[in-house]
Amino acid sequence: MALKPLHDRVLVRRTESEEKTAGGLIIPENAKEKPAEGVVVSVGAGLRDDDGDRIALDVKAGDTILFGKWSGTEVTVDGEELLMMKESDIMGIIE
Repeated sequence: MALKPLHDRVLVRRTESEEKTAGGLIIPENAKEKPAEGVVVSVGAGLRDDDGDRIALDVKAGDTILFGKWSGTEVTVDGEELLMMKESDIMGIIE
């Protein structure tokens, strides 16, 4: 990976959205919503507290996460569209 996030930022790969509804109808590409679920690709080292010590992030590479619909900034790395967001934009880890 040619991009390493800094501080409390997280690089996320969106998961693919469903092609069909539960009833079996195929969803056209222009009607699909971007998924608010993804896999963490890499994380920054964390912020520093008042004493200068690092505060580790709660997420790590490989975690499947849930984030807000409008969270993050889209970036293209090695021809792949990824999201760069702050850890605070992440709502939870899917286990």
